[in-house]
Amino acid sequence: MSSHKRAVSYRLIPAIYAGTAIVAGLTVPRIESFFFPGLVSTVTVGQATAMYSAIASGMLALTGIVFSVAFVMIQFSASTYSPRLVAWIEREPVIAHALGTFTATFLYALAALLWVDRNRSGNVPVGSLLVVGALLLASMDMFIRLIRLIGLLQVNRMLIFTGDRGREVIAATYPQGESGTPQGPVDFGGFTCAQTLIHRGKPRSVQAVDVAALVNFAAAAGGIIEVAVAVGDTVIETMPVFRVYGSRQPINERKLWAGVQLGDERTFEQDPKYAIRLLVDIAIRALSPAINDPTTAVQALDQIEDLLTRLGQRNLEIGAYRDNKGDLRLVVPFPAWEDLVRLALDEICFCGATSVQVMRRMNALIADLIPHVPEARRPVLHSWQQRAKATIARSFADEEERTEALKEDRQGLGVPRRDPHAT
Repeated sequence: MSSHKRAVSYRLIPAIYAGTAIVAGLTVPRIESFFFPGLVSTVTVGQATAMYSAIASGMLALTGIVFSVAFVMIQFSASTYSPRLVAWIEREPVIAHALGTFTATFLYALAALLWVDRNRSGNVPVGSLLVVGALLLASMDMFIRLIRLIGLLQVNRMLIFTGDRGREVIAATYPQGESGTPQGPVDFGGFTCAQTLIHRGKPRSVQAVDVAALVNFAAAAGGIIEVAVAVGDTVIETMPVFRVYGSRQPINERKLWAGVQLGDERTFEQDPKYAIRLLVDIAIRALSPAINDPTTAVQALDQIEDLLTRLGQRNLEIGAYRDNKGDLRLVVPFPAWEDLVRLALDEICFCGATSVQVMRRMNALIADLIPHVPEARRPVLHSWQQRAKATIARSFADEEERTEALKEDRQGLGVPRRDPHAT
């Protein structure tokens, strides 16, 4: 399901809760009076009226207070971490379900109040009492879930949340097995470009590519489909999205467009770069003069190192897809190892160049990463080691400070590694 469809469904959830509550409030007492006419509640009319009124007014006030505080905290966190990351928390289903449950409890209490002492019968429907009690328990459960969700806005939990999303998409996108030899671009020189599909409309982000469907379309037409944009790219007016080479017949354009998922913003789906991008955003924002929190940057590097380790041990050369006969049918651009390393380290190295804590953690990150990746991917890391040393030499004028910044320390300023040959 696309992010737009998910957003629409989340907006509908409170309305569904509200409609269900109104319908239940009007039908449950009728069902009770029809099937259980002799069922009598020990709650008096006055007690029931006071209880329903308190529940309705209390839930209305609780809803306003809880969600006002929640959205203020979300906005505050957006300025502290990254607006793109906090938007994911804002779209969590628990928020919509909590709002729906609170609204349903409020509306059901009002609807049930209409049946208290109906036609001056002096009766209080038992079914409504049970339902409103269940709704109160559900409201308490959703309130606890909402508090836990807001707890994710703590910096360490936010970093873990982002890292978890990255680990999930790495496992789903890249197959097991090392493939340290990068592949060159596919040469389409021997094929004729039979179709080119360009984007029309407002800018959209590429969120996912349906590989299986596009491979089948290309095989049926006897051609090769090139997806001209990568997952995470933003396509704009007149930008080519698909090119079809060597096909016997044109491929239905509607089917081709269905093979790529476009949305208003990037998602984690098929895009491990996005998780790294968000972690880097948190780190460089923490290193800004307005915040000046290098410890948060070090914590972000912990998650970044784990993602790079996992990526370094996976087969990253997956952009060429073949059909059951082994014929090339689909080409999709994916980032190379050096692209991922640059994304993960470049901006943090620049913004944290004058921080001893950050540079020591980055030295440890690179040193620990080198033995865990294939030999063919190590030159990129060795190059980064030299770059980090050059950055330290340029940023620290004092010799003693340079010496301290060149040490490897997984905590930044914790327990640096000692040179076993030092005297």
